[in-house]
Amino acid sequence: MTANINLPRILRIGAEASQMLPATLKELGLSRPLLVSDAFIVSLGWLNTLQEQLDKEGIFHRSFTGVVPDPTTDAIYQGLAVLRQENHDCVVALGGGSTIDTAKTIAAMANRDQPIRHYKVPQSLDDGLPIIAIPTTAGTGSEATRAAVITDTETHEKMLCMGLGLMPVAALVDYELTMTMPLRLTADTGLDSLCHALEAYVSRRANPFTDTISLASMAAIAKHLRTACREPDNRTAREAMMLAATQGGLAFSNSSVTLIHGMSRPIGALFHVPHGMSNAMLLPEITAWSISGAPERYAHSARAMQLATDEDSDEEANQKLIIGLRQLCTDLQVPTPASFGITHAQWQGSISTMVQQALDSGSPANNPRIPNAEQIATLYQTVWGN
Repeated sequence: MTANINLPRILRIGAEASQMLPATLKELGLSRPLLVSDAFIVSLGWLNTLQEQLDKEGIFHRSFTGVVPDPTTDAIYQGLAVLRQENHDCVVALGGGSTIDTAKTIAAMANRDQPIRHYKVPQSLDDGLPIIAIPTTAGTGSEATRAAVITDTETHEKMLCMGLGLMPVAALVDYELTMTMPLRLTADTGLDSLCHALEAYVSRRANPFTDTISLASMAAIAKHLRTACREPDNRTAREAMMLAATQGGLAFSNSSVTLIHGMSRPIGALFHVPHGMSNAMLLPEITAWSISGAPERYAHSARAMQLATDEDSDEEANQKLIIGLRQLCTDLQVPTPASFGITHAQWQGSISTMVQQALDSGSPANNPRIPNAEQIATLYQTVWGN
């Protein structure tokens, strides 16, 4: 199988990378950016810092700060209205995954007039305005992917959109921007990265390019995530987690996510569970169910994460993997859907919708063990209060 690899043209990784926006714009021949961010980033003063950089270089810019968590089509249309008021030639995202996905979709929809739902998978968004991503969380990896997840305001479906038009042309990955992340956000985004890396490695679309990146990302997250949560000022842990997040994005964007993400998106859309948290709710049980489809790969993952040794058999390594994932989720206080506040009646009443949305995303078909609708429904029932 030939692997199809897509990457940002420019990746700047390390302290102060976020200060290189003017130089990056000039390098790309761009001069009229729309800056996209949210109220929290504005409150930190970071958007103002970016604006001052551009003003100093005489670069025209305007801003859209109406990003909402788990971005909605309504927010995208508001951003598009701002974009279309001026002749912007690119979109710059400053924020977490929601901000980057919002900016990506605004850029890809700039010259399109169909509703966004028209372009969800299996359709493809393969062109649009150039995107520059400046992530402020170590988690989604969206700065290095050709994917965006947008919630349809009318139907509440969490839609997966894919295509080269969503791939940032440049990513400025500055771990110093993550030093202010609170514990819950650090944990949830870190667990999201872990899912990206693990799913990319066991996916039916895994390839030699993504394998090495996935294993490196898993190893770093297993080593540093607890420290980043416990010691928010630990620069070594923050830097390692930021790199691992970008690696996870590179991995799954060029391989694929699997059943965890397929089942996670509907939970987020219907019950407003943060994306990384909904992945983590599923991580141990879906991994345990899936292991029989790729036991060697899951065993390699356990060893990369230092949960098992080379002396362990694959079966022993996989048992230790599940124990280790459960312990990690316990240590990081990942709730069950029940303890999050979703009643049994609400959960049961939504299972058929969640199953259909999971299947429609296509992600379950990339799982090592491919589930049918009945098996997905059973898994949803299992994880509710597990």
